[in-house]
Amino acid sequence: MTTTDPAQAESGVSPRTAARLREAMNRLLAGQPKHTDGRLIKENLWKEAGVSRATMNRATEILADWNTRITACDGFTPREARKNDELATLRAALAAKTRECTELARRLDAAATAIAALHHDNTLLRQELDHRGQIVGLSSRA
Repeated sequence: MTTTDPAQAESGVSPRTAARLREAMNRLLAGQPKHTDGRLIKENLWKEAGVSRATMNRATEILADWNTRITACDGFTPREARKNDELATLRAALAAKTRECTELARRLDAAATAIAALHHDNTLLRQELDHRGQIVGLSSRA
C-alpha cells in the first residue's frame, strides 16, 4: 500500500509543482513572463511553470484560483490594460476633436453664406448706382 502526501492529495499535485504553478501564475498576471508570450491563457500557465498540461489540469485548486484571477482582470495583463486605457483616452480625444471640427465647419459654412449674401447685395447696389446716371443740381437752371 502506498501513502500519499496530504498536501498532494489536497491540491492534486506535489507542493513543489503547486509552487511552480503559482509562481508562473504570478509572473503572467504581473506581465513578466519568462518562457511565453505573456498572454493570460492556460497553455501559457503550464508552459511558464515548466509542467505538463495534464499536471496543470490535476491542480484543480490552482486552476480555480487562475480562473478567478483572470476573471477579475478581464483577461488582460497590466500592459494590455494600460494600452486599453490609453486607447480609450485617445478615442475620447479624437471624438472631441471631431466634434470641434464639425462645429468649425458649420461655422465656416455659415460665414461663407453670409459673405456671399453681402457680396450679392453689394453688387446690386453698385448696379443701381450705375443706372441712375448723373445727378444734376436744380440751382443751375437760369
